[in-house]
Amino acid sequence: MIASPVSGSAAAPSARRRLVAAALAGLLAACAIFMAAAPGGAQAPTAFTPREESPEEFPEGAGRDETFYACTPCHNFKLVAQQGMTRNQWNDTLDWMTQRHNMPPLEGDDRKIVLDYLEATYPPSAPAGRGGWQNPFMKR
Repeated sequence: MIASPVSGSAAAPSARRRLVAAALAGLLAACAIFMAAAPGGAQAPTAFTPREESPEEFPEGAGRDETFYACTPCHNFKLVAQQGMTRNQWNDTLDWMTQRHNMPPLEGDDRKIVLDYLEATYPPSAPAGRGGWQNPFMKR
């Protein structure tokens, strides 16, 4: 009489593992076939591509292009245009982005050109409630 691999022999745990593995493989194959056959099912997600911006979309001024290209490797320029800060606040923000987010440091004339443009084009906006202006990027 031949011993059943599922009951009572030393080979039973190994046979159970093979049986479970085969069942899981079949289930995965069935899911893959179902997903491939479903309309729009197994399509790879498309990468997010922001709308192209150009410096010409923003206010003219000395340093516009330099500022645009200094900022846009990390984020869109509309984020910059929404801020409105004093020169010192812009300067602190540049320091913070350099230290916290590894932005390449702007130094010397490059920094002056960028700060001149930001100060002239995006000055402080109305105070934010009773607490005054709050830099949205700085911890409170």
